[in-house]
Amino acid sequence: MKMISAIIKPFKLDDVREALSDLGIEGMTVVDVKGFGRQRGHTELYRGAEYQVDFIPKIKLEIATRSENVERVIEVITSVASTGKIGDGKIFVYDLEQIVRIRTGELDDEAI
Repeated sequence: MKMISAIIKPFKLDDVREALSDLGIEGMTVVDVKGFGRQRGHTELYRGAEYQVDFIPKIKLEIATRSENVERVIEVITSVASTGKIGDGKIFVYDLEQIVRIRTGELDDEAI
């Protein structure tokens, strides 16, 4: 079992969610986050004054899945979330030791 954590641009969320749903992914957690990578923020103009925006709004997706689904999930997120421009995001994959569904007590693959 794996946990896939993907940081994407906010306007790509609906497209990624639909593509993952078509792939058979039944659930995910979505969190609004802020951060920066190589783009190091940007300058904006507000009421005639320039100011530096250090943290860029992003969306973090967390998806628990079976190990055999990982490559397909990564391919879908990469292809759908890509704009070809800096700041498209990153994908991290972690091992999951155990999953427990609180309501039923189901474990691991049954709990996904």
